[in-house]
Amino acid sequence: MTLMTLVYLVAGLVLLMGGAEVLVRGASKLAALFGIPSLVIGLTVVAFGTSAPETAVSVQSAFSGSGDLALGNVVGSNIANVLLILGLTAMAAPLIVSRQLIRLDVPLLIAAGLLVWGLGANGVLSRLDGALLFGCIVAYTLFMVISSLRESRREAQTARRENPDAEPAPSRTPMAWLKYLVMIVVGLVLLVAGSHFLVEGATALARALGLSDLVIGLTVVAVGTSLPELATSILAAVRGERDIAVGNVVGSSLFNLLCVLGLASLVAPQGIPVAASALVFDFPVMIAVSLACLPIFFTGYRIDRWEGLLFFAYYIAYTAYLVLYSTGQDSATLLGHALMFYALPLTAVTLVVLGVRALRSQQA
Repeated sequence: MTLMTLVYLVAGLVLLMGGAEVLVRGASKLAALFGIPSLVIGLTVVAFGTSAPETAVSVQSAFSGSGDLALGNVVGSNIANVLLILGLTAMAAPLIVSRQLIRLDVPLLIAAGLLVWGLGANGVLSRLDGALLFGCIVAYTLFMVISSLRESRREAQTARRENPDAEPAPSRTPMAWLKYLVMIVVGLVLLVAGSHFLVEGATALARALGLSDLVIGLTVVAVGTSLPELATSILAAVRGERDIAVGNVVGSSLFNLLCVLGLASLVAPQGIPVAASALVFDFPVMIAVSLACLPIFFTGYRIDRWEGLLFFAYYIAYTAYLVLYSTGQDSATLLGHALMFYALPLTAVTLVVLGVRALRSQQA
């Protein structure tokens, strides 16, 4: 690996993190002016803002013909979102899970994963597929925003009836709007620049190490572009904004599948090729990870530290398997068998038992 490759990678990650930070701050404050609840902000504004690196990298990669990198970035980021980010965040502070996530958003995330998997079964995500995916995220966002605004109006009307002498909320000044819009624009500019450097560095790194673009996208680029989600979720959890911490991860994963892959498929000259290895391994892992959220989430509507540790351990094992397999190491087979025939079944049985206990306690 040359010095310039390292410079590209570091500069790309720094610009992505800085741009995401500015973008999230501006977008969050702009949304707060409308009185949108913190969970909805986490599922939409913060999630979409922290997913901007994935958007920039995947669209840039698809447009330049590196479709494997774009696909690997999205799938790898979604796996990292749940296993790495939720794992580390729960280890920092146990997380409280909203019932809305279990009833609506996580099932939608699972459905979106199955939709993308099905669309890619023929070996390519076409522009028509991209238009369908992008239309789904537009509909989801409109539904969330309209529902939250209606709920905010009902709450405001109830508060006025109960306390008619309360002071009115401060008005939304034009200067505040302008300030937050400028922050959003600056963040997007930094993200576009960072994505360019990161794609250049990741491609050079793939060639130097003999790894495929898909593996680099699933590991190096996926973790790099997920750093804003990691920083946002841990900071939100430590500050007590647990709804934002969990909503950010779920919303970001949904955004990655529908918006990022949708836009990338639309701009790719020949669509995004879907490797057979991704169809038989990486997509099933991504969907299994999403499915694992349901029993963990509704066992007391929280994610405890031991569950976070379990997620983190699985992410380390998954990454190790990818690297060993792509470099032709014999130990990859041993690790794969250990995960497939021991660790995963044991975890599945544990989750089923926890889920059954949770359902019985709720019915009692």
